[in-house]
Amino acid sequence: MVPGMDILISGASVAGPSLAFWLQRYGHSVTVVEKAPALRGGGYAVDFRGKVHLTTLERMGLRAQLEARATHMGDIALIDGDGAQVSALPSAIFSGDLEVLRGDLAEVLYGATRERVRYRFGDQITGIAQDAHGVDVTFANGEPGRFDLVVGADGVHSGVRRLVLGDDPAHRKPLGVYGGVFTMPGTMGLRRTGIIYSEPNRSVSVMSPHGGDQIVSMTFAEPGLDFDHRDVEQQRRLIAERFAGVGWRTAELLAAMERAEDFWFDETTQIHLDRWSHGRVVLLGDAGFAGGPGGNGTGLAVVGAHVLAGELDAAGGDHAAAFERYERLMRPYVATCQKQADGSPDFLVPSTWKKIAQRNRFFKTVRYVPPARRLFRYLATRTATAFELPEYRLPALV
Repeated sequence: MVPGMDILISGASVAGPSLAFWLQRYGHSVTVVEKAPALRGGGYAVDFRGKVHLTTLERMGLRAQLEARATHMGDIALIDGDGAQVSALPSAIFSGDLEVLRGDLAEVLYGATRERVRYRFGDQITGIAQDAHGVDVTFANGEPGRFDLVVGADGVHSGVRRLVLGDDPAHRKPLGVYGGVFTMPGTMGLRRTGIIYSEPNRSVSVMSPHGGDQIVSMTFAEPGLDFDHRDVEQQRRLIAERFAGVGWRTAELLAAMERAEDFWFDETTQIHLDRWSHGRVVLLGDAGFAGGPGGNGTGLAVVGAHVLAGELDAAGGDHAAAFERYERLMRPYVATCQKQADGSPDFLVPSTWKKIAQRNRFFKTVRYVPPARRLFRYLATRTATAFELPEYRLPALV
């Protein structure tokens, strides 16, 4: 690709910096705009599974850095209301081949790009107007600019998607599951392991990837719930109301939630679009094809960034051809991952006591089957590996 394009990326979580890494390596000028005031640390664990994901990290030269931050989580205990273990989830199912905290991944990606990529924190895109030669962009807190291309890598609630494709409810496929995540001081003596307690349509998990602080997830099923994704206090109330009276040590976790400064809440949602680009604007990661839990979202973001940048380079400046091939290559892979995630509610929040018992019994029984390890490995990677990663020109790291 002819070097020197000026490219704007919205979103500095995973997909945006991953794409910025490749674009600057191919010789382009890259700006990443992020509405948060600073890089977001901490957060839940994310994972990479199978050869496709790991090969992409190796091509980026980042696998060793991420492995140094790996959680190395053990099996996750499934418990009853008295705290007694009744079964366990194998780490291969829950953690994949390489699991890190989302904030650690963001730090590694930022560290690999910050010297050659311009980051604008505390700002966001408010307007997009494009013509045959470029894209004029306005910002909430900065001077307007003109760019050759714009990439929306700004998540499920993508502002770029809304600006270029409209706010069509048909773009979103809610899975009817909602979750709140936060950290709290370690109170359960966990280290590189975790606990899951479930009641019908409610599940609580407590994980401690590195010892010390615990990451708490409180998940419930309630299709059609209306909430404001920007109203954090409303979201805390929703969790408190849905988990009032739930057993085990849930009351203790609810009290910690009220004090947590990093509380995050959202609905598990898939994004389904007829197209991922419009003119000189293209979508990447959850903004264009969110998969939902178990849908390899982090892997899709990193692989998608590699494919999009590689196709832009291979197209020699023809963004329309590059966007078309990027979508043609990635769409079947995305569809496979989204199909797997469709079944996640039954696993995350079984709807009856009977289904909870069936889930627990399955994992208790299958552990005693001789080829169980191979089975878990297959279940964990079957969709993540359902893609043949193209070979692209890889300029030397500098």
